[in-house]
Amino acid sequence: MTENLPVIEGEAPFYVSSIDQHCKTWYKIVGNISTSRQTPLVTIHGGPGMSHHYQLCLVDLVQNYGIPVIFYDQMGAGKSTHLQQKNRDGVFWTPELFCDELDNLLDHLEIHDKYNLLGQSWGGMLAADFASRKPRGLDKLIIANSPASLKLWMEGMLNWLSKFPREMQELIHKHEREGTTNTDEYKAAMQSFYNRHTCQMKPWPTELDEAFASMKEDPTVYQTMYGPNEFDVKGCLRNWSIISDLHKITSSTLVINGRYDSAHDVSVEPFFKNIPKVIWIQFHNSSHLPQFEQRDAFMAIVAEFLMFEDL
Repeated sequence: MTENLPVIEGEAPFYVSSIDQHCKTWYKIVGNISTSRQTPLVTIHGGPGMSHHYQLCLVDLVQNYGIPVIFYDQMGAGKSTHLQQKNRDGVFWTPELFCDELDNLLDHLEIHDKYNLLGQSWGGMLAADFASRKPRGLDKLIIANSPASLKLWMEGMLNWLSKFPREMQELIHKHEREGTTNTDEYKAAMQSFYNRHTCQMKPWPTELDEAFASMKEDPTVYQTMYGPNEFDVKGCLRNWSIISDLHKITSSTLVINGRYDSAHDVSVEPFFKNIPKVIWIQFHNSSHLPQFEQRDAFMAIVAEFLMFEDL
């Protein structure tokens, strides 16, 4: 995938004062951030707690448009520091922690003067939170397949679930209520939902499977911040909303979702209504991952926005 492209992997030291511990953030740079005429794009993966793997398709932006792309694994995910002893510690796992980590990475890479951000799903929530703090150097922002609040996310998810047979709805709620989500019956029902509203490709891309496997191996961040399962949001993010701070985002912003996205229109619309300089693009043949489902169109729109669009 990255043949004939310059690739650098490394680790950014990250001191976490709340636990007095020196941690590390793993990163991968594809393209040359020092010589390219294009502004580097930092990608922020979802989960929370997934790895960067499913974002690697964004290498297309380097190959086809010359845009350097930076991938990284957030704390608790992939190749970065894991802190399983902090499982269920909602005071520790906060958006502030991840904003600090991103800030630290930008400093380490010496790109804090000018960079672009693309956050997907939870990554878009984090990117919006980060951008609302008016960080220096942020040029353009892409919020992909993300909700503006967890309350609206769940409203949209339940809307999609209501389109499935009643028996399936009741089965999912029953198993989540009774804590029996390890049954084959529940897993099959959820896979039907995911196949419609997470990724409609068959089979799923290998990189997506890798990212989910990484989160399954260490679910600390997901369980603490989101909850035990998809329709049972009990984690520390359950009341999260960025809506009241969206007016503070000064960067030109591209908002993306799919027609069948688990990030339903109802949860995406506040971005469009409240960010001052914003456009909203919907991919009509996609769900939560148009970067795979409509790959060429997705890359073309992202590249055009990054290289030419001036709102």
